[in-house]
Amino acid sequence: MTFYDFGLKEPINKALEKMGLQKPTQIQEKVIPLVLEKLDIMAKAQTGSGKTASFVLPILENFLNNQYEGKPKIRTLVLAPTRELAIQVSKTFEDLSKYMNKKPKIVTLIGGEDISQQLLDVQQGRDIVVATPGRILDIISKKQINLSFVEYLVLDEADKMLDLGFQEELDLLLEQIPSKRQNLLFSATYPEKVLEIASKITKEAKEVFLEEKETVELITQRAIKVNSENRSALLRDLLKKDKYEKVLVFMATNRAADNLAAKFRKYGFNAESFHGHLDQEERNYTLEDFKNKEIDVLFSSDIAARGLHIDDITCVVNYDLPRSPADYIHRIGRTARAGKSGTAISFLTLENYEHFKLIEKRSNINLEKEEIEGFELKGTPLNKKKGEAPVKGKRKSKKDKLREARAKKENL
Repeated sequence: MTFYDFGLKEPINKALEKMGLQKPTQIQEKVIPLVLEKLDIMAKAQTGSGKTASFVLPILENFLNNQYEGKPKIRTLVLAPTRELAIQVSKTFEDLSKYMNKKPKIVTLIGGEDISQQLLDVQQGRDIVVATPGRILDIISKKQINLSFVEYLVLDEADKMLDLGFQEELDLLLEQIPSKRQNLLFSATYPEKVLEIASKITKEAKEVFLEEKETVELITQRAIKVNSENRSALLRDLLKKDKYEKVLVFMATNRAADNLAAKFRKYGFNAESFHGHLDQEERNYTLEDFKNKEIDVLFSSDIAARGLHIDDITCVVNYDLPRSPADYIHRIGRTARAGKSGTAISFLTLENYEHFKLIEKRSNINLEKEEIEGFELKGTPLNKKKGEAPVKGKRKSKKDKLREARAKKENL
């Protein structure tokens, strides 16, 4: 199947062709026809599966089919959990509408940038708004935006937005938009809380669920045993030997990302750090440099684990393991995008060896545990012991504690 089979208009097909996109991904193949049929969607797919284009393409097709007259009104509202993802969704709209005679007007509403300019853009008229929940609610509270013409409501990375407290803000947002609209929900996972949000937004959504194995099968996963203090030297050794061109390294803390990036620069690597403590301008520049291959190694917090569209990452490294198996899948999904292959390396230390067993069990994988000559793991992996279960009836009651306190006072 090719993109031509969707029957999209020539300007969109031309943009796809110029971007070198010929065949749709699995999620695009399943979702695009349903959106064109005006159906609500609940799609489950990992990052890197191409889900952004699966809603951008049919929305642009609808825009071409309805040449609206007069000042643009907000017809599409896309909500994204992070600034970077919002910027990238807007860029996808721009790239795929490049050859339209009348292009949709797009605005990105995010924190960390000048709100007065964003308000001015909204007041001048926009067809598509891509926003983080916090910033759009801020603008709604100022009564500076009219969402009464919204036809499409898109939630991208819905589960991530939940982590950021989105559930409380959703009701306020739904009050501002028409009840008759098309709802498109995309999420890597669908825990109970995401299903609660979905039930508030739509009652008749078509479910499109892709299995995780379909999206990670092109990734070569490696697990390498190494002592914590030798990880930095081992990473340098691997980068030199295997000549990975664009490497994303996940760190547990912002400070560790900064420190290791500085250390690698001293060893001659084009390395930078990327995390939430950088201001928005720095984050934008760093991402652009990484995309343009001016940075070879990017040391990042989990801010880059989801939703960021960075092509041609050849290797992802879990310098520090993620907390959950789901985060492991999100992280390694940064490589092997758009049908390409990639490598994901996890460092197993004495401290995290048992935790990786849990990740393997929950992710349905069983990797060979490698050792690299000169960096062999020394010592025995730590077994985390559970605390002893409380013995019923042995714990002092509140009354007992109060009696003891009174007795002490009387004896003073």
